[in-house]
Amino acid sequence: MNFISQVLNIGMLKDKLNGFLFLLLFALTFASCDKSVTYSEMKEKEREAVSDYINEMKINVIPYETFVENDYTTDVDNNEFVLVDDVYMQIINNPIKTDSTAYSIKDGDNIDLLVEFYEYNIQEGDTISGNLYAADDDEMRVTNNSGSYTATFTYGVMKEYYGSSVPTGWLVPLRFLTFTRKQSNLAKVKIIVPHTKGTSTAATYVYPCLYQIRLQPANQVLMDE
Repeated sequence: MNFISQVLNIGMLKDKLNGFLFLLLFALTFASCDKSVTYSEMKEKEREAVSDYINEMKINVIPYETFVENDYTTDVDNNEFVLVDDVYMQIINNPIKTDSTAYSIKDGDNIDLLVEFYEYNIQEGDTISGNLYAADDDEMRVTNNSGSYTATFTYGVMKEYYGSSVPTGWLVPLRFLTFTRKQSNLAKVKIIVPHTKGTSTAATYVYPCLYQIRLQPANQVLMDE
């Protein structure tokens, strides 16, 4: 084989090698793109996770009309939840049912509520946070403006994890609950919150959470009668 033939063969090998490397890079890039998940797919995964959880926990979802007819109650023994503004809600205890002195957050009110809670990622099956073993409850400041509720965390675990913004899903139960500081009769709910009404982290990574929340006013004398 003469010198010119050797040069040509080397050039052909380089072309083949470059072509192979290009195809390999293309395949890896395509595989990487193929593994990406769209927002629509993430939402569908979230919906499936909520549906599976409802089935596994044997949750009985009642119509909102039934909830109203039953004087805004959910039967805990029957594991009833009602869907309100995309949030599944179970009222475990509403103080007004047994205590006429319990009060709601009226139009124009601006009050501080102490919050005991835990947060569970339904999709991953993990407890994310909570303050059940913390020294103090979280606190949030709530305002009712013509039936529209806003709130901010003033201190606690939720503020440390997610900042001062209260998830809008947390505000849904406030329309139906009353409050007291009687420790044997505190307001208590469970809510299943989609990412659109959850924390900033849930909104970013698209996952639903179950919260169990107990609430009481921060500005009354502690009682347990």
